[in-house]
Amino acid sequence: MDDNDDGARVGLWVVLGVITLLLFGLIGGLAIRSMGGKLPPAAPVAAAEAGADVAMDAPLSGRLLIRVLFDPDKFDLHPDAVTAMAPAVAALAAAPGATLVIAGFHDPSGDPAHNAELAKQRAKTVHAAIVAQGADAARVRLRKPEQTALAGPPEEARRVEVWLVE
Repeated sequence: MDDNDDGARVGLWVVLGVITLLLFGLIGGLAIRSMGGKLPPAAPVAAAEAGADVAMDAPLSGRLLIRVLFDPDKFDLHPDAVTAMAPAVAALAAAPGATLVIAGFHDPSGDPAHNAELAKQRAKTVHAAIVAQGADAARVRLRKPEQTALAGPPEEARRVEVWLVE
């Protein structure tokens, strides 16, 4: 190949591009095979995460189903809290036109932005647990975090409530 042969140069780049695509395809195929030949379900996870990021600002109304308490400065569930969510999933299934609204609470002490984010993460944790138990993610909504008064027991400021709204 000489310096003036543009056709050969273009042909070489096309061949290199095809070989690169084949290699990427082979590597991707091997990765899928190592996962058992199945791709993870993308649509339900995307729907659950999308619902978990949309926060409504409507007032709480309806019927309070459960209250989940958290440890200070943490947003992971206690093992018994997961089983306590079953009534919320059952209530949602029994009321086809209803929605579950999940509301996280925090107290005014400390950094307000940190507390609001912690309340949001707690609500998202409850959302994920309810959806994992079979609730329709499109019917489970988050409410913006709400600040509580300092007047009650401290664990009341570290709660998430799940409401059934008709």
